[in-house]
Amino acid sequence: MKINFELKKRIGTLSNRNGYTKELNLVEWGGEYLKYDVRLWMSDGKPGKGITLAKAEAKELRRLLNEEDLG
Repeated sequence: MKINFELKKRIGTLSNRNGYTKELNLVEWGGEYLKYDVRLWMSDGKPGKGITLAKAEAKELRRLLNEEDLG
C-alpha cells in the first residue's frame, strides 16, 4: 500500500541519528489531511514511524509542555 503525502512546510529538525532525522513538519496525508507531524525521515525522503497531530492537538501539546519544567 502506497501512502500519498506532500511535505508542505519544514518546521524544524529535532535530532539526527544514523542517517535518519526526526523532524516536525506540516504534512498533507492522502491529499486532504494537513497535520503537524513528528516523524523519522530516511535520507532518501521516505517517512518512517511517527505521529500526526491536528491543530487543536498541537496546541494542547504546546500547553502541556509549557507547564512542564524541562530544566
